[in-house]
Formats: sequence, C-alpha cells, structure tokens
Amino acid sequence: MSLRDDISRKWTSLVPLRRLRSIDWDRQEPTYRQARPSVIDAALDRSQSRPSGNWYVFAASRRVGGDKPFGTTVGGIEIVAWRDEQQRLHVGPGACPHLGAPLSDAAIHCGALICRWHGLRLGNERTPNWKTFPSHDDGVLAWVRLDQLGGDEPLDHPVIVGRPARTELHAVTNVVGVCEPADIIANRLDPWHGGWFHPYSFTQLEVLDSPPPSGTATAAADRFLVDVTFRVGKFGVPVRAEFTSPEPRTLVMRITDGEGTGSLVETHATPLGPGLDGRPRTAVIEAVIATSDRPKFEYARRMRPLIAPLMRRAADRLWRDDLAYAERLYRLRTQRLTDSL
Repeated sequence: MSLRDDISRKWTSLVPLRRLRSIDWDRQEPTYRQARPSVIDAALDRSQSRPSGNWYVFAASRRVGGDKPFGTTVGGIEIVAWRDEQQRLHVGPGACPHLGAPLSDAAIHCGALICRWHGLRLGNERTPNWKTFPSHDDGVLAWVRLDQLGGDEPLDHPVIVGRPARTELHAVTNVVGVCEPADIIANRLDPWHGGWFHPYSFTQLEVLDSPPPSGTATAAADRFLVDVTFRVGKFGVPVRAEFTSPEPRTLVMRITDGEGTGSLVETHATPLGPGLDGRPRTAVIEAVIATSDRPKFEYARRMRPLIAPLMRRAADRLWRDDLAYAERLYRLRTQRLTDSL
C-alpha cells in the first residue's frame, strides 16, 4: 500500500467526506425516463390506502411544555396541548366549552388548564361537551388521535417504523403549504428530482429500485432504493437510502448503508384546514434523526444545541423548494378536476 493510499484510508475512517468530482448541473444524467408518473401514482395510491389509526402529528415534542399551552388546528379542528406535572402529554379541544375562549391562552395549574375568561378548570376529568383526545409523545414528535376526522379504525398507537434506538440528535422543521397531504407525499415519492431540483444538497443520485407501476405491495416492500451523495460544499457523503410510506400522511427516508446507517428523515403531512381563501393548508412536520456507529458520535449527541439548528436550516431550504413543487401538483390536479366537470 502506498503512503497516499494509507493516508486516504485513515482519512476515510475518521471523516466520511469525499471530494466531489465536478459535474455541471446541465450535464447530469436525465431522470425523466425513470420518473414514470405511473410508478409514482401507484405508490401514492397504495400509500393512501394504508391505515393510519386516525393519528396526526401536530408538533415537535419540544414545542409542548408545562408552562404554557400549545394551540393549533388539525383538519379544521382546534386543539390545545400541554404537559402535566409528570411531563405527560395531554391534548384536548381548543375552545372552552363554556363560551368558546381560546384554551391556548389558558393557565396551567397542577396539570390542568384554567380558562382565563371565567376560571373553568379542564383536564382529564370528564366535562360536559369537552374531553381530551388520545395523544402520544414519542420523544421526537407529538401526536393526537382524531377519530371524527380520520374515519379509520382507531389504533392504540400511531404507525412509527424503523426509528433508531437513540433519538437524542434530532431536529424538527415545520412549514406550511397551500396543498393537501397527498401532494406532499407525492413529492417525496419522486426521488428522481433530487439531483435536479436540489443540486445544493444532492448529487450523483441513482434510483436502484422502485415499486411496481400497478398491483399491490406491502409497506415494507413498496420502496424506492437510492444511491445518493449529500453535498457539504465541495465534498460529499455517499449513502444508500430507502423511501417508504407506512401510512397515508408519512414518508420515511432511511439510510441503509454508508455513513449514518439507521439515520432517517421522517416527513409528516398534517392537514390544517382551509385558509381564508378557501384553499387547503397542510403542515409539513419533518423530523431528521441522526445516528452513527462511530465511537465519537456521542460527542455529536452532546452538541445537539449547536447541531440541531443547522439540521433545521438544511431541511427548511429543501422544503422552500419542495413546497413549490407540492403546491403546483395541487394546482394542476385541481385544475384537471375543474376542467373535467
């Protein structure tokens, strides 16, 4: 082994970065032939037919605390979330049953909400016209089960697959678009656009395997397998990743080989309800969960307060582009429906 090869081997064992060979954006291998609409549409149809148990992601776990309630809407339903003295998550209707005051402005006292309009105390005790919803806190994301909205057979827990054993190093981004959840999932079921639409993040992208353009497939087998290099300036990190959709509003990208094997990006599309213009709004709540078998990865976990903002910033940039993609899918789809009437 030459000295250069020895240095290269030691560098690779310490740092996963590889110097990228220069490829002009317009000289990439075109992917439009592989990105067949029939494949994407069939994968989306199968995704939308899977049970969700009526569970919806509504926030990052860290957004819900015990000092002030957290309010939002899911599918036009106003909800409020808070934590009790044991830090357990609770979620209930967002309007006080007395005169409709916003419970996001309530006070939290001894694990219950106290409405600021007239002092009505609300918690897990049954109150006429008001009771809490089933909720779940997985340590990264906060979920609520809304049976009247979902219409599926209820499940005791949300559909969560393939999380690494430790999730301390994670970041959650939340952006809103004018579209429906299916448009967000359709965007993520098209891995072929990565190198063209996000050249600042991805290069050398090749789809190795994709689902069938028709027929049935289990959620685990219904996957896209991709080789891709994540850009870090003039360097890159090559990995192999799979994309799966375990339920109608979730898409999971998991690294199966290479640096950070087991790390994943979990994208959730949560309907918020119509905006003032009558068009639907959807929140993209995306969790990036990093892991590694490198001995010094523990240092990265300890540096989460510094690393997480950088992870969020990268996700935000991607979604500024991908929301434009998803919103256009929505406009084209609704225009076709309008034209067919």
